[in-house]
Amino acid sequence: MSKPYVVIPGTDRPAALDVLGTEVTILAASSENGCYGITLQAGGEGSGPPPHSHDWDEAFFVLSGTINFLCDGDQHACAPGTLVHVPRNTVHGFNYGEGGGSMLEITSRDSRAAEMFAQIGASIDAANPDIPKTLEILAAHGVTVA
Repeated sequence: MSKPYVVIPGTDRPAALDVLGTEVTILAASSENGCYGITLQAGGEGSGPPPHSHDWDEAFFVLSGTINFLCDGDQHACAPGTLVHVPRNTVHGFNYGEGGGSMLEITSRDSRAAEMFAQIGASIDAANPDIPKTLEILAAHGVTVA
């Protein structure tokens, strides 16, 4: 009988995906647990997604470095310990500051983020991305680039 909870020791984490220069480790997919998604994300200085929106709620908890968030036109330099909550359909984006950084991303139950990250990681070369194909994958998962 399977247990109703999940424990993932650090030594058993899934391999990180290279999602356009950001390392994304899918820790929980909302489609699998029926609740929320959780990813661990890490990126080098200057990397990160352009302004975009999607139809799910999302929160980020900064673990290391400074991460520069854009939320609804407002800029925020976020240090470790900062929580950023982004309601669905809000235009937002971020980039990793000097030296890079890391954060946890938590998405609502209706998120398709894990599936989107997995598809991009498997089919888009981060060093030479196919932009039209990337935009097609994003749109298929409910993401609109602003």
